[in-house]
Amino acid sequence: MKAVVWHGERDVRVETVPDPKIEEPTDAVIRVTSSGVCGSDLHLYEVLTPFMTEGDILGHEPMGIVEEVGDQVTHIVPGDRVVVPFNIACGHCWMCAEGLYSQCETTQVREFDEGAALFGYTRLYGRIPGAQAEYLRVPQAQFGPVKVPEGPPDDRFVYLSDVLPTAWQAVEYAALPPGGTLLVLGLGPIGDMCCRIALHRGASRVIGVDRIPDRLRRAGERGVETLDLTEHDNIVDVIQSLTHGRGADSVIDAVGMEAHGSTSARLAQQAVGLPDDADTRTTVQTPGVDRLAALDLAIHAVRRGGTVSLAGVYGGMLDPLPMMVLFDKQIQLRMGQANVHRWVDEILPLLTGEGGAMDEVDPLGVDQFATHRVRLADAPKAYENFQSKAEGTVKVLLRP
Repeated sequence: MKAVVWHGERDVRVETVPDPKIEEPTDAVIRVTSSGVCGSDLHLYEVLTPFMTEGDILGHEPMGIVEEVGDQVTHIVPGDRVVVPFNIACGHCWMCAEGLYSQCETTQVREFDEGAALFGYTRLYGRIPGAQAEYLRVPQAQFGPVKVPEGPPDDRFVYLSDVLPTAWQAVEYAALPPGGTLLVLGLGPIGDMCCRIALHRGASRVIGVDRIPDRLRRAGERGVETLDLTEHDNIVDVIQSLTHGRGADSVIDAVGMEAHGSTSARLAQQAVGLPDDADTRTTVQTPGVDRLAALDLAIHAVRRGGTVSLAGVYGGMLDPLPMMVLFDKQIQLRMGQANVHRWVDEILPLLTGEGGAMDEVDPLGVDQFATHRVRLADAPKAYENFQSKAEGTVKVLLRP
């Protein structure tokens, strides 16, 4: 089969690899019909390369048609249309019983003291072959795959693999009070969807921050108040002026380590009040300030007693946290990989119309969420454009 294979920093190729097969009685094999390129895939493309192995197959946002199932898989059969969650959970261990599917004790990668295994995401998370491919072996398929209806195009359901539950959990964790103001940092796929979900769930005010015109425009068209980082010397002051001097009630950091590079320097200097000069650029390029830029901004922009919800992925243990500020402001901080199955029952009715006609219901705008739908063969160029934010690239779906 053809698959997107990692060969080094900024070097992904579409190559022929062995077809997957059933290895355990709890496995399934699906024919992939759509697979997303995620912002966290860019970490593998550039930032987390030390944890990659040449030949790794990328991708963790798939849906497709069941081809074969193991003897212990009974809730799906060949021919079913399914979405596969990005984290691999058994559904029956203690963590799964608590709804913490991203911490599944059956698939935890204990070698590196990490949580549940993930598709296509380095040896830290099990080195499970990924989903940017024509076929995918699905471990723990007796629980993982979510069966979805026939009819609407893949765009209606594919985001149930990652984008929708990740954003839903981020909004849930943000604990926005009635009538409160939600600030979303980063308007990429997750931040954009956080805004849509928050507004759908009744948020009276959502402010989105980014520096990419296409992202700002997309969010603004759906009722988000947008702030362009490039137009303000101190974004914290602007946010406070918009919120009666208090700050936002809740902040979602949807940037995380994706900030590494162009956006983070701007975020860092605004958060800590540094000038834009050579010394500043040296400072924000250190591991601590640079990689925590968006989180530092979130901490300074949230009101006292407010909540910061982390949806962006962070890595490493060298980053300094402003613990005094967190304590003094009595900030609540929540984070973690999305527990996909915990939110499926709440999200799926928004995709199927709760008994209505599916082709008439799309409150979150998933049908038009992707900016680019490309052939699997064009994945290397799609990665390049996504990394550089070229050609209006916000969300890419690969079609094997």
